[in-house]
Amino acid sequence: MTMLTLIPGKLTLEQLRQVYDQDVTIELVASAYEAIDVSRKAVEAIIAKDKSAYGINTGFGLLAKTRISDDELELLQRNLILSHSVGTGERLPDNVVRLIMVMKVSSLAQGMSGIRRELVDSLLGIINHNIIPNIPAKGSVGASGDLAPLSHMTLAMLGEGEVFVNGKKLSAKQALSDAGLQPITLAAKEGLALINGTQISTALTLRGYFMAQDLVATATAVGSLSIDAAKGSDAPFDPRIHQARGHHGQIEIAKTHRQLIEGSKIRASHQGDNDDRVQDPYCLRCQPQVMGACLDLINQAGKTLLIEANAVTDNPLIFHDNNNPVAISGGNFHAEPVAFAADILALAISEIGSMSERRVALLIDTTLSGLPPFLVNNPGVNSGFMIAHVTAAALASENKSHAHPASVDSIPTSANQEDHVSMATFAGRRLFEMAHNTATIVAIELLAAAQGIDFHQQEGLTTSAYLQVVYDRLRQKVAYYDKDRYFAPDIEAAKQLVLNAELINNWAALRENWFLAN
Repeated sequence: MTMLTLIPGKLTLEQLRQVYDQDVTIELVASAYEAIDVSRKAVEAIIAKDKSAYGINTGFGLLAKTRISDDELELLQRNLILSHSVGTGERLPDNVVRLIMVMKVSSLAQGMSGIRRELVDSLLGIINHNIIPNIPAKGSVGASGDLAPLSHMTLAMLGEGEVFVNGKKLSAKQALSDAGLQPITLAAKEGLALINGTQISTALTLRGYFMAQDLVATATAVGSLSIDAAKGSDAPFDPRIHQARGHHGQIEIAKTHRQLIEGSKIRASHQGDNDDRVQDPYCLRCQPQVMGACLDLINQAGKTLLIEANAVTDNPLIFHDNNNPVAISGGNFHAEPVAFAADILALAISEIGSMSERRVALLIDTTLSGLPPFLVNNPGVNSGFMIAHVTAAALASENKSHAHPASVDSIPTSANQEDHVSMATFAGRRLFEMAHNTATIVAIELLAAAQGIDFHQQEGLTTSAYLQVVYDRLRQKVAYYDKDRYFAPDIEAAKQLVLNAELINNWAALRENWFLAN
């Protein structure tokens, strides 16, 4: 497994992607423990003052005015976790749970949460032994933190509930014992520090961000293949057009299209006097403007998510004013920034699919593409890509509904104490289904564009070197569609190429300036 050295508050998007993509072990820099110890001593000093401090010696939410005696503080924290473990739905996947736990360690280890070093070590032990707490996906409104799902994470540290190890369900108590780890007893403030944060929402939205990065890149390559299949023009990608407008994403996408198409014999066959078309439809011509705007949104979301991944978002926070420790109650647990990031990612993912669906529609329309109707020989007897396009259209429209902003919704909770919430958890969670929808649309376009390239190759015309690699990778999985056959397996095979980002490795250097957030 990959070993990552974690500097609290200094996680990079590259490290977060590693945590998402593969099993990791985490080592916390030794210097972090000093800040953790200082923060814990501050909590103990606050308790010694015998004054009420929210979350330390009081109840929670509307019960914040209820003072808890010192001899019940450990019970208070344990009861908090047990009573808040009320999630429902399918469990979150291993890679998302890893992200959650790594970001929680980064937050707690910054010395503002008042926890003991034993708590951080407990969480590190669970990560490093690949123990995955069973966290239900539903049950958070994105403020006051992701309380219910983070409580399920914390259950595992207590030796309660269920976990997964190498895909096998075990009791948390058994899994800790097998790994040589001990259940932890929570001290004052610690339960609240563990569950009062935005790590669930952030992890789910990071998943959508990573998928959106791969989708915008893959759709650009497939969109270039469609340009060649439809004998589209590369004139709209002239750099002077895009410099005149100035948007980073538009400039980069246009440059990439030029580079991907360069050297195509198909393009050369209809340049100059050999092409009587004045303008291509928008789904070909305006790819830099639309996909570039999507890229800019993805970058904007990435910047927000990187900040949030490194944030301290529990409550209250512990500070030292002239060596006088204070616990200040605020609202960093409110995940509105994450909800906004998820909503703009939803817009980008939806639009990537929308443009791709339009290119499928163009390719199957012989009056626009010049290719055989529905991209098949002997049309009529064969239906070709007719209903594959219907599937693409259905998914594109489904994504339009999903793209409605989740952040504009709110519902009061905790007897109106928590009267405005972000809905960031759902906002991030729905991105996964949207990304799968868009991946399927792009897969159908890939099949259609490759079919168009096949027809041109039958006339002795070849595509560019870059696009030939894209075409070849598809044809290694899916054969030319010479007549009607059971089509769903072809779409699924192409979808896996899209989801696994297998069509973009050969031109990584062409997009080295695309993503800015790191």
